[in-house]
Amino acid sequence: MTAVDDKRVRPSLRPRQDAALPGRVALSAATLTGDSAEEIRGWLHRRRGEVRFAVDRIPFDALDGWSFAPETGNLVHRSGRFFTVEGLRVGVGEQPARVEWQQPIIVQAEVGILGILAREFDGVLHFLMQAKMEPGNPELLQLSPTVQATYSNYTKVHKGAAVRYLEYFTDPSRGRVLSDVLQSEHGSWFHRKRNRNMIVEAVGPVPEHEDFRWLTLGQIHELLAYDNTVNMDARSALAGLYGQSAAHALGSDTELLSWLAAQRSVTPIRGERVPLASVPGWTRGASSIDHEDGRYFRVVAVSVQAGNREVGHWTQPLFEPRGQGVVAFLTRTIEGVPHVLVRARAEGGFLDAELGPTVQCTPGNHAHLPPEDRPPFLDLVTAAAPSRIRYCALHSEEGGRFLDAVSRYLVVEAGESEAPLDAPPGFRWVSRDQLAALAQHSHYVSVQARTLLVCLNTLKEA
Repeated sequence: MTAVDDKRVRPSLRPRQDAALPGRVALSAATLTGDSAEEIRGWLHRRRGEVRFAVDRIPFDALDGWSFAPETGNLVHRSGRFFTVEGLRVGVGEQPARVEWQQPIIVQAEVGILGILAREFDGVLHFLMQAKMEPGNPELLQLSPTVQATYSNYTKVHKGAAVRYLEYFTDPSRGRVLSDVLQSEHGSWFHRKRNRNMIVEAVGPVPEHEDFRWLTLGQIHELLAYDNTVNMDARSALAGLYGQSAAHALGSDTELLSWLAAQRSVTPIRGERVPLASVPGWTRGASSIDHEDGRYFRVVAVSVQAGNREVGHWTQPLFEPRGQGVVAFLTRTIEGVPHVLVRARAEGGFLDAELGPTVQCTPGNHAHLPPEDRPPFLDLVTAAAPSRIRYCALHSEEGGRFLDAVSRYLVVEAGESEAPLDAPPGFRWVSRDQLAALAQHSHYVSVQARTLLVCLNTLKEA
């Protein structure tokens, strides 16, 4: 047998990790040159005044293109796209501890893009952030990713204008990927919703636009100290950027993954989509769908005008929570390494339990319960002395689907007496760096925990 000289060009091996990226991210986080946080907030305020924005509540029968399907009562769009509001029958866990309930849920099978464009200026990474209006935002206009679009949006189902800068996230030749991961969203309100969270470093010059501004990570971190300024999609995308510096933690990575696998095994989530009209305990009126106890959330309809969006006017349903939420990490520094107390959280719209905050709830939904039946650590967080609160700000959730869905996000120092290292069932201490590592992979870290991860990285010793 004669050997054949294979002259084909073979690909060369490359490093599995970008060793320079953590240092570049750290430098950007430490850089505050350019506009101050107040100047950037002033720019957002000016854009609110320069562009026509209006959101008005309307009855369901005033929705354009939306209607309740006669067979199911589901709230659907005539195009068959965007999303639907359906019913969900949920069972979590195994008998005898199985918990069951039914509720309305948003079903949106499309995978959207939450993309932030990066570029180096004077040796420092900057990120192109957008002043974007969403109808559910408390301040309407918030700092958002470069691209924040559903598949229906960027394929122009709404027959609107093209999504600016989309090509950097769909054409690999336009940039270098720094982070790219499919992440879940709010499992209490979405049924298995995922978005592609991306950070792409642009190749070559990037055209400018008045609704966009280049900021360092340090500038973004400063803005996270202000209420309702940096939107959920930006927080989620940024969570995939942070590197790991501490080589040690209370438990190994393998032990953490094994613990989560065990938690998922004993709390399986079974979610079955059912007709919205059949969901017990929920009543449809002319302008809202409400729970009989007046708790949890309601479904409402709005009319929207936005001069800087791909479409200038539209109507849509939104989910409106019945009160302000509390989302918190308890934190302890163990032998010099920051740790947070996570909870394996099972939500009806999740595929599996994910690592969530220590506390995540709307306190008003539990106010009628005795202390022993309220969420663990809730009273500790809400009664924390100011000296123990390391971080506190109001942040809203996805303004394109939720109306005034605001939670107080906190990082609270705890001691051994309140939060022992031997954590209660369903909870576990993990290092900040372990959480950052898992946030670079799908379905490990919940959207609320990703926000808190970004907030943790704003703290001085982080």
